[in-house]
Amino acid sequence: MSISRRHFLALAGAGTSSSFLLAGLENLYRPSVAVSLAKSPKVRGYGALVKDPQGILDLPAGFRYKIVSQSGKKMSDGTVAASNFDGMAAFAGKNGSTILVRNHELYPTATAKVIATRDRMYDPNCGGGTTTLTIDRNRQLVEEYVSLAGTNVNCAGGATPWRTWISCEENTTMPGMPDTGRGIVTKPHGYNFEVGIDRKKPLAPVPLVAMGRFRHEAIEVDPRTGIVYQTEDDPIGLFYRFIPKQPGKLAAGGVLEALKIVGKPQVNTTQKFPVRQKFAVEWVRIEEPNPPENTVRREGFTKGAAQFMRGEGICYVNGSFYFTCTQGGNVLPNLPVSPGQEARGNGQIWKYTPGKTAKNGGSIELFLEPNDDSILDMPDNITVAPSGHLIACEDGKGEQRLVGITPQGGVYTFARNARDNSEFAGACFSADGRTMFVNIYDPGLTLAVWGNWTKV
Repeated sequence: MSISRRHFLALAGAGTSSSFLLAGLENLYRPSVAVSLAKSPKVRGYGALVKDPQGILDLPAGFRYKIVSQSGKKMSDGTVAASNFDGMAAFAGKNGSTILVRNHELYPTATAKVIATRDRMYDPNCGGGTTTLTIDRNRQLVEEYVSLAGTNVNCAGGATPWRTWISCEENTTMPGMPDTGRGIVTKPHGYNFEVGIDRKKPLAPVPLVAMGRFRHEAIEVDPRTGIVYQTEDDPIGLFYRFIPKQPGKLAAGGVLEALKIVGKPQVNTTQKFPVRQKFAVEWVRIEEPNPPENTVRREGFTKGAAQFMRGEGICYVNGSFYFTCTQGGNVLPNLPVSPGQEARGNGQIWKYTPGKTAKNGGSIELFLEPNDDSILDMPDNITVAPSGHLIACEDGKGEQRLVGITPQGGVYTFARNARDNSEFAGACFSADGRTMFVNIYDPGLTLAVWGNWTKV
C-alpha cells in the first residue's frame, strides 16, 4: 500500500470497504460541478478536530475511540499478532458482535510473520496473511487468530455478499526469483485468496488463479450480478472486472477483462483528465490471466485499456463503484523524482457505473481531483459512512488523515494520526453503522471509533 515510502522504486522499475446501500445518495451528486483550486472543495464536515490527550487519534468533538488490537500482542490461538495492519472488512456476528478480517502486508523475510497451522499456510517462505477478530457489542475484543498465512504482501481486498473476505497479494514474485532482495518464495504469487469468517470451518489457502496474477490491491463485488471489480496498484495499472462462471463461486473460474474508455484507447488518466465528465466504457478480454511474468496489464493496454496511476481502494454505493488512484492527478512540478521513478499527483477518486447488462460497458468519470495535498493527499483504502459520505484513508507524505468526502465533492478532515506518520488503512463499518474500525499501519493498531455518524 505505502509504495511511496516502502517499495515504490522497486515497483516503478518493474513496470476496502463496507457497502452501504444508501437510498437517494446518487441524487445528491452534481455532475456539472468540477472540483478545482479556483474554488476550494473544503467543507466543515463533523467539525474541527480535538487534540487527543493520549496522542493517538485526533477526532471531532463527540467522537470517541478505543484500541481493540495491536501488533506484538499474544492472540487467542497462541501466536503473536504480526505488524503492518492493512486492508480490513467487518461482518455481522452473533449477539451484536462484529467479525473483522484484517490483512498483514508483509514480505517473505519480514521479522514478524503471520504464523499459522499447515491448513492455513500457502507458502512457508512468505510472511503475509490475515487475522480474524471478534469484537462484542461493547467493542471488547473476544478472540483473535490467524486465518491465512504464507501469502505475499497482502495489501487490501474486499468483502463478498456471501460473507467471505478476499485477500489480495500486491506482489508477483515467482519461485526462484529474488523479491527485491527480500527472499525466495516457493510458490507463485500475485493472486487473490478467499478467507472464511468461521473459525471452525477455515477455507483452504487456494489462489484464485482466474482472477488474474498481477499487483492486486482491492476488490468489490456487485451484489446484483456477482461481477467482481478489481484495482491494480501499479503506476501503469488497469481497472478490471472478473465475471465468474458461477456467481459466489470464484474458484470455479471465469473471465477477466480490463476497462477501455470508448474513443480514448490506451489513455493515461493521470494528468489533465476532465472532472465530472462521463465517458462510455467497453471491456477487453484478458486471454492470459495467469502469465509467467507480470504481463496482464500489458495485454490489456495493447488492446486499448486505460491506465490508472496506482489504483487502490474501492467501494460500492448505490449501483456505482468509487475507487482511488493514490498518485493520479496533475504532476506536481516541485516534487523531486528519483531516477526511474514516476512523477505523481496527489490522488484521484473515480466513479464507475456498470451498464444494465455485462455487454453494456457502463460509464466512468473522474469524480474528484483537488491537486492540493492540504485537501487530499494520496487516498488509499476507501469506504462509505452511514451519513453517505465517503471516508478515505490517506497514505501521504507527512501527517496522515482520514478524509471525508460529501456526495457533492466537498472534502474535510475527519481524523488525524496523532501518534506518528504511519498510514491509515482498512476503514470499515459495523453492520449496524455505529462503529468504524480502522487500522494504523505500523506499529499496528486496530481502532474502534464511534459517535453520531449521521449528524453532519
